[in-house]
Amino acid sequence: MDELITSDPEVLGGKPCVAGTRLAVAFILELLAGGASREEVLEAYPQLTEEGLAAALHYAAERVGAEVVWERKVPA
Repeated sequence: MDELITSDPEVLGGKPCVAGTRLAVAFILELLAGGASREEVLEAYPQLTEEGLAAALHYAAERVGAEVVWERKVPA
């Protein structure tokens, strides 16, 4: 599934995008977070396939799931 997500410095400054489109993963997430349904996103962007949308969500979930939070104590 990750082969459907590409990063190219020549396309959107290297932001992860759905392969074959100029649709960044972050942009797709913003659409969905803003209330658009999967069907609405696919209808609005016909170059985006169901598989590409699923790959974008999978990519984002993997990246968020891999985040590590470190507690830093700053002296007062």
